[in-house]
Amino acid sequence: MQKLGAAVGVFVLFAFITGLHKGDPETLLLSAGALICAYTTWRSARISSFLKIFVGIFSSEVIVFGFTRLAEVEELWPEALKEYTLPESMALTVAIFSILVFAVSHVPVVGRAMRIADLFFDSRHESESEFLGVRVWRGRERALAITMIVLLVLINQGQVGISVRLSFFNRDWFNAIQEKNQPEFWRQLLMVFTPWAFIYVTSAVIEYVMQSMLLIRWRRWLTQHYVSHWLSRHSHYRMMLEGGQTDNPDQRISEDIRSFIEGDADGNGIYAYSILLISTLSSLVSFSIVLWDLSGNYPLPGTDIHVPGFLFWVALIYATVGTLITFVIGRSLTGLYFQRQMLEANFRFSLARLREYSEQVALLSGEPAEQASLIQRFTAIIENFIALVNKRKQLLAFTSGYGQISPIIPYVLTAPFYFAGKIQLGIMSQTARAFASVEGALNFFVSYYTSLASFKAVLDRLSSFDEAIDIADSRRADAAVTLGASGSPISMRNVVLSLPDGRAIVEAKTLDLAQGQTTLLSGPSGSGKSTLFRAVAGIWPYRRGSIARPRDERVMLLPQRPYIPIGSLRAAVAYPREPHSFSTAEMESALRAAQLSPFVSRLDEENSWGQRLSGGEQQRVAIARALLEKPDWLFLDEATSAVDEALEEKLYDMLRELLPQTTIVSIGHRATLAAFHKRHLVMEANAEGLFAPCEKVLA
Repeated sequence: MQKLGAAVGVFVLFAFITGLHKGDPETLLLSAGALICAYTTWRSARISSFLKIFVGIFSSEVIVFGFTRLAEVEELWPEALKEYTLPESMALTVAIFSILVFAVSHVPVVGRAMRIADLFFDSRHESESEFLGVRVWRGRERALAITMIVLLVLINQGQVGISVRLSFFNRDWFNAIQEKNQPEFWRQLLMVFTPWAFIYVTSAVIEYVMQSMLLIRWRRWLTQHYVSHWLSRHSHYRMMLEGGQTDNPDQRISEDIRSFIEGDADGNGIYAYSILLISTLSSLVSFSIVLWDLSGNYPLPGTDIHVPGFLFWVALIYATVGTLITFVIGRSLTGLYFQRQMLEANFRFSLARLREYSEQVALLSGEPAEQASLIQRFTAIIENFIALVNKRKQLLAFTSGYGQISPIIPYVLTAPFYFAGKIQLGIMSQTARAFASVEGALNFFVSYYTSLASFKAVLDRLSSFDEAIDIADSRRADAAVTLGASGSPISMRNVVLSLPDGRAIVEAKTLDLAQGQTTLLSGPSGSGKSTLFRAVAGIWPYRRGSIARPRDERVMLLPQRPYIPIGSLRAAVAYPREPHSFSTAEMESALRAAQLSPFVSRLDEENSWGQRLSGGEQQRVAIARALLEKPDWLFLDEATSAVDEALEEKLYDMLRELLPQTTIVSIGHRATLAAFHKRHLVMEANAEGLFAPCEKVLA
């Protein structure tokens, strides 16, 4: 950006010299505007990568359009191209755009949005793109995205230029109608309107396809980023422990990312607002020039006083008043939209959870309780909806009335001059169209307030989700386990484990778990047995003291209720590895050893196995996983509590036989478990009220 800023600075020097040479105040004004642009472009090296794209486009156009303007002033422009000269203010206009982008980058809410957008535009991810089966791109994803953004902005600017050209067609066409000039009528229609309309339609189709490809690639990358960030280093687990405002991560990843990029039924996404704002600014400047020139035809009502840009000032005042009233009416919409997304997500989660636990609900005849809970959650949605309706009703009443009056104003102002024969119908029509374009651009806030509020809510949810992941990730060091020498015991020194609310629950001043020494840990419910296991696994972040375990030795923990993914039984047994990480023979052998012989023939059957398998069968699937993994350390957190004692004995005997090199550490309440272990630890409360693992002599 600094090189580009320097290049704009070189143009400033040429523009200043030309302005002095020709005594042209407009060129001197251009040099002043370009000087500010050169400074902001130089400083833009530190702004958002996404916004740098727009600064780069506009600052480059300052140089191109600026030197074109200087060629015209110095009378160096080719005579054959006289009809194709650019508007005098074009270079100054894009300079102002570049300055505005730099200024907007310092607005706090824009900065928050850009931090999310820049995740994509700062990435170094390599990718490729195909069209009709032919590879058309291979390189960094961000380079392709930047190229597409640049092309889309140029297309958009071209469309604004076509709209301005068609406004002059509209003027000449209506004049031909008024004058009954049939040859001019058909010439304007066939030679002016038709080719420009064809170019516009073609550009719109190209824009749509390119925009769609950009948005889906952007969404794919950002979704992969958030999924990876959320799941990496157990951040998702620590976020769950923290609780707080990060409700429903599933919706934030699936819905909020889509809404942030593409928009939803209530609004536009980050891309649409970026391009829309550029289009709005382009229309504002382009049609303001037209409207300013046309204002010379109209003195103040009832007088002969001509105010420069009279109609422009009317549009500006009208839009400013409308914007202020809109903000006052609708400022609470953002909070209501944020609440709506949370309530909708909670309701969907409740329905999904009910489906998952349908058997347990049926066994307890809990349908009335579930129905009451669902109705209560949906009632909250209805209350939020009513609040939104009431607020949007007020906003709609104002904006609809405002919108109905807007098209009338230019006709009311110009009608006396038309009826007096001072202007033609074409001039009146062009004035109305220019006024509508300027007023519409100035009313950006009024027109898009509702969707902006919805987008702000999405931005708040994604930003808070990002912050929650960072906070959870910052606790990773608290859960870290030191890796010692191979063959060394798992050791704890001065360990204190706390609950998420800060209350200490477990203290282990000195505890060693020796390799090859099977150990049973028992104690009252709530004494922190499972918490101790999770600390050894390296996922419990609320800890003081040090925990060390042998390097290069695999530790596997089987919880009381194992996770069974939806899909094939093969995938469920192989989890967390890929389904084909083990041979069919290995899987069948593991299932038989885990007393799941009836399921051997169903390995490739797709099902919701978490609902189809009983609690005991799910626990045995987890044991089959351990047989396949062959870990060095196997922690069983009541992992056989759902099977009877006879089957439990068979499973422990089988583990001892098939995993002779694995050290088993168990949590359990059954007295029969002691027979399968060499050592017994009991969680007992000490003088401070903390539970500590104490040795108990096995009978």
